[in-house]
Amino acid sequence: MSLRAAPHRSVVANAIYGLLNPIPFGCFVAAMIFDILYARTGVIVWMKGAAWLIVIGLLFAVIPRVLNLVQVWITSRVVARTADRLDFWLNLVAIALAIVNAFVHSRDAYAVIPQGVWLSVGTVLLLAVGHLVMAVRYSTPGDLIHE
Repeated sequence: MSLRAAPHRSVVANAIYGLLNPIPFGCFVAAMIFDILYARTGVIVWMKGAAWLIVIGLLFAVIPRVLNLVQVWITSRVVARTADRLDFWLNLVAIALAIVNAFVHSRDAYAVIPQGVWLSVGTVLLLAVGHLVMAVRYSTPGDLIHE
């Protein structure tokens, strides 16, 4: 009988992931608010601000997704659960929407609406559902560590 140690996640990778993962969500929520403000007021500054926030959110989304890719799909296949994989896919689709949204925001200011608003709302909804999936996963009694 051989006992094999279960693979565990890196503490440093978890710390970096926990530090950087909320930043894109905040940027995309702010970009959505700016898009809605631009659609309501027509002031171009809101659209330009949204474009910058989308790009900053995409830049900060790369590192957590790479860490998540390695931890969920490569190193800890046994430990990864369905919620982890669902969160990964929701975030990946949200990032793809944000990339399309960045291209939409590179157009003329008047060509951004309504596509920019819908893409921003879709990105935020996908990220929010991913956060909810992970929150529910960590709140189930079987996953809690009792000391």
